[in-house]
Amino acid sequence: MENMDKREDYAFVIDFMPTGKSFSAKPEPLLQLLGSEQFTLLEAIPKPNMKFDIGEKVYIGKGERDKISLIKSRISYEDLTQTSKGNLRNVLSKIIEDNEQKYVDFFNNAKSLNIRQHSLELLPGIGKKHLQAIIKARTEKKFESFKDISDRVELLQDPAKLIVDRIIEEMNGNQRFYLFVKPFIKRNQTFSR
Repeated sequence: MENMDKREDYAFVIDFMPTGKSFSAKPEPLLQLLGSEQFTLLEAIPKPNMKFDIGEKVYIGKGERDKISLIKSRISYEDLTQTSKGNLRNVLSKIIEDNEQKYVDFFNNAKSLNIRQHSLELLPGIGKKHLQAIIKARTEKKFESFKDISDRVELLQDPAKLIVDRIIEEMNGNQRFYLFVKPFIKRNQTFSR
């Protein structure tokens, strides 16, 4: 959807472990974060005596960070704690809602991936009939909001949820195409965009 080589400047807290992971030999505070642009999953060490709320937006860019001491590593979906997995959908939904126009524009501008598949078909629940209905509706008039999409495309109830579901699928990996997430590449693994 956009430049996937850019680093994240902001992230959202999806888990805060004041004493680290339970199986950790060295108990130090640890955060699991969700990048705000490319949905990169990260582990970070907070600055001393910091408190965090789930869903809190924190600066993780190259400049002076107020609450984050160190980005420890990029992690995969499998590395998330159960708490992070439990909070992920709500935090993703809030990001999508707060950037509604960006994702409505995806519905307005999405193109074919190849001669057999359209990028809209990668959204869970979008088949050939929904695809044709979306293309017909957006040709008549560009979509203005998620509600506009739901109102004008029959049986398409929650476009934001489709985006969230696709992002979680991409986080799980092993996708042929990545629309929203910078893929987590394990060693000796390749991917297509």
